[in-house]
Amino acid sequence: MQLVWFRQDLRVHDHAALWHATQNDQCVALIILSPTQWQKHDDCVDKIALYLKQIEALKTELNHLNIPLIIETIDLWENVAEQIEKLCLKYEIANVHANIELGQNELKRDSEVQNQLNTSGKDLILYHDRTLFPVQSIRNKSNLPYQVFGAFKKACYEKLSISIPKCYAKPEVQQPVELALNDVVLPKIEDIYPNISHKNLAEQWFRTEEKAFELLDEFIEDKVRHYQLERDFPALDASSQLSTYLNLGVISIRQCMQALFRAQHGDFFIENTGQQTWLDELLWREFYQHILFDFPRVSKNLPFKINTLKLKWQNNEAHFQAWKYGQTGIPIVDAGMRQMLATGWMHNRVRMIVAMFLSKNLLIDWRKGEQWFMQNLMDGDLAANNGGWQWCASTGTDAVPYFRIFNPVSQSERFDKNGDYIRQWLPELSALDAKTIHDPYAKNPNIVLDYPRPIVDLKATRQAAIEAFKSI
Repeated sequence: MQLVWFRQDLRVHDHAALWHATQNDQCVALIILSPTQWQKHDDCVDKIALYLKQIEALKTELNHLNIPLIIETIDLWENVAEQIEKLCLKYEIANVHANIELGQNELKRDSEVQNQLNTSGKDLILYHDRTLFPVQSIRNKSNLPYQVFGAFKKACYEKLSISIPKCYAKPEVQQPVELALNDVVLPKIEDIYPNISHKNLAEQWFRTEEKAFELLDEFIEDKVRHYQLERDFPALDASSQLSTYLNLGVISIRQCMQALFRAQHGDFFIENTGQQTWLDELLWREFYQHILFDFPRVSKNLPFKINTLKLKWQNNEAHFQAWKYGQTGIPIVDAGMRQMLATGWMHNRVRMIVAMFLSKNLLIDWRKGEQWFMQNLMDGDLAANNGGWQWCASTGTDAVPYFRIFNPVSQSERFDKNGDYIRQWLPELSALDAKTIHDPYAKNPNIVLDYPRPIVDLKATRQAAIEAFKSI
């Protein structure tokens, strides 16, 4: 008997560990719930609620394959190794199969499980499933990891031109497994975190594997061709909306690649700029996953550029609270923050604007923003979130030069020209015209609005940020 340990890979199609485990033996599946560990990682409570709903969907799919699902609650990962060994003894498990996770805490947990199982002649077999290419397989001529996205992307293009990674087949239905399992009812999010409020977002985000794949198909068929032209405009419905399902593993990165090149019959041939732009976005995700593994410090609350530890952050708490809740007086910033608080998601262009405003104009430590995003985003991913924040704060790999600082008003005028996005999330400004709405008090200092005046002067704080970075 083989055991498949599901983590952030809640699907039965194109699942490396599941496919390998089912090839020569019967299987049982395992999910471990770790509420205290999740809190330590700042996981969004609504994302965890969605995770629980996706587990229910996975359980149904596994039932169709006659694969029983064991659900265990182990609060902290330091206790996982011992509990898994007990399960293996109880159910006469030969080996445990799982898809590799790349954070340092995850790698430490898996190493402990591996060592514990080895003492009883069993093994934890890990598979590369979260990335297109195994970590440590993309290297420069000196056999070192890339630290610049452009060179990393070029190396990926070369590999893709040889072969686009194929998807694993859904396993065949196995013979029923006779196990005396108690029918465990998944806890509700209110039971796990009785004293933490949430927004009940799980229902509106929930999708089965089939529905998530339909969303992917719709994007490829209807949106990808225009993606390069429309993706930066937050009022348009131009993004794929797949990040949440990629993060939870309801769909895989290989499925995305196969769908992207389906019209080319699986050959690596780029037909239009929209296709190439979305491919590059997928490779940015890939890049940050590899960075997370190759440079462990980024998952230890440290900047990629170590010298930026010398930065003198202001950490004005009143400014931070205004930023968190969309009360900065900068409409595009406040619209983005309120979108995230209301929906658990924020448009990517706006993520960059609000992150740069916090780390540059407010000169507040980017790690505070990174944490707030993780606590509120349904698609919160350690690698991508960290990489994006460090890019904006000029502390990371391939980061924007410190002197290049977005002017949020100019960004707003360029990418939300008519103010439609701002009106959607700041109804108190809905009556303003398209010119005034981006910076209301600049156009009319005496205007009376139920909206705060800007908490900082953009020009002065831009210069202060440049001086702060120059000084390190």
